[in-house]
Amino acid sequence: MNENMFLVVGLGNPGNEYAATRHNAGFMVVDELARRFGVSVDHEKWQAYSAQLVSWGNRICLLKPDTFMNLSGKAVARYVDFYKVRPEQILVVHDDLDMAPGRLKLVAGGGAGGHNGIRSLVEYLGTKDFLRLKLGIGRPGRLSLYSGMPVEKYVLAPFSPDERMLLEQRMDSIEKGLEYLVCDGIAKAMNLLNTIKP
Repeated sequence: MNENMFLVVGLGNPGNEYAATRHNAGFMVVDELARRFGVSVDHEKWQAYSAQLVSWGNRICLLKPDTFMNLSGKAVARYVDFYKVRPEQILVVHDDLDMAPGRLKLVAGGGAGGHNGIRSLVEYLGTKDFLRLKLGIGRPGRLSLYSGMPVEKYVLAPFSPDERMLLEQRMDSIEKGLEYLVCDGIAKAMNLLNTIKP
């Protein structure tokens, strides 16, 4: 058991064609955290790219699976097994269709909610008890936006400039929420992140 290791997993699809898409919001957050920490998520091992650092008195591993979304759990499970990370030390960052763009929600456990990456993690980790930071991307057709666009096409389309700006504006809160989670526990992090709404 690694008492002082936190695994921060961003979900997304590999490849330049997916880089700025809504389904890659988790990758984008992990990349921005890495930039702020002064590291690069470029160490390739076990079908993932990672970076390790020490911050707030804890060891933090930033991770981006290099599998496609529906096999994310395969890569993450290797890191979890090797480092003996407990579910409450795993934070998975991913997009969420059922929340408005710009909304954040930190939860512990729960179902997959139709998200293939989360479904894969539950399957390979054998538990639902890991933490998730959900990033709202909205659903096509709500508020008459993107009406008629299939969900599969919507999540694999690039963020609009306004949506991208919203995500960038949330990064200070995401970084502070991660600090609270690492240093003080999930309740304080939830109090910050779950009150942020568009």
